[in-house]
Amino acid sequence: MAVEPPAKKVRTSDLAALHEFEYKPPQVIAEIGCNHKGELEVAKELLTLAKQAGATVGKFQKRTPKELLTPEQYNAPHPMPHNSFGGTYGQHREFLELSIEDHRALQDHCKSIGLEYSCSVWDTTAAKEIVSLNPSLIKVGSPSNQHWEMQKVLRDEYKGEVHISTGMTTKEEIDKIVSFWEEGAGDAKNRVVLYNCTSGYPVPFEDVCMLDMRMLYQKYSHRVKAIGFSGHHLGIAIDVAAYALGAEWIERHFTKDRTWKGTDHAASLEPGGLGRLVRDLQATYKCMTYKQTDILDLEREQRAKLKWGEYNKEQTA
Repeated sequence: MAVEPPAKKVRTSDLAALHEFEYKPPQVIAEIGCNHKGELEVAKELLTLAKQAGATVGKFQKRTPKELLTPEQYNAPHPMPHNSFGGTYGQHREFLELSIEDHRALQDHCKSIGLEYSCSVWDTTAAKEIVSLNPSLIKVGSPSNQHWEMQKVLRDEYKGEVHISTGMTTKEEIDKIVSFWEEGAGDAKNRVVLYNCTSGYPVPFEDVCMLDMRMLYQKYSHRVKAIGFSGHHLGIAIDVAAYALGAEWIERHFTKDRTWKGTDHAASLEPGGLGRLVRDLQATYKCMTYKQTDILDLEREQRAKLKWGEYNKEQTA
């Protein structure tokens, strides 16, 4: 008999935690990022498509390229020239940046269609700009989760939720993130949603490492507001597994057309895919219950008709 690999085993304590876990309605973030190609009207269209697909939040990204990048990085060629919108990587990033006035217009568009607006921030200037809009949540992506000056702005000058991804991050670094927020004034740590993530575009299924969700839940669920999952894989099958393992928030990159120019489109969901993901997550939420009685009402007729010892109880008595 084959022995199951240790990495695939779920610890007994995990099962106990799952028994006590209260499933909440899944929240889906459509991560538009820079898939708008630097065009405000495309960004608005993507928000509308995300809302129609059932997303909870439409999210973008904000950078200050000359603050974020070294001069060498700024002036270097884009590593994938066919996806570049500028002569250098810095010019490419500048081209894709929307102004704070554009982000305010996107926030207004979200309000008009009943969708939450959000943004990932990569540096201190971007953080201060997005904080000025006071959205309900701001995201810290995996590349920026050790940027303490930026996170201090989010912790001390902002009152909304801060969602933090943990891709390409050591366990020691995750501890530092949570401790940093625990040191904040008031209830800062209970504004944090911590995301399991693998940083790759796209990520092969074997590198998703979904069971790390259990580690995050066991170690940090009592120290942060919630746990989430940010997926860069293909398809929608395994997001349901993330939700079942405790992810209240599911984030997926989103685009209108995966063949568009740009590096993120290939690992993004189109409207049809996002709609199916929302449908499947909502169905999963409905099924996450225990039987209230041994025999459910819908089973009684089948039991009387099919179960040995019931339909023929006189003969088997």
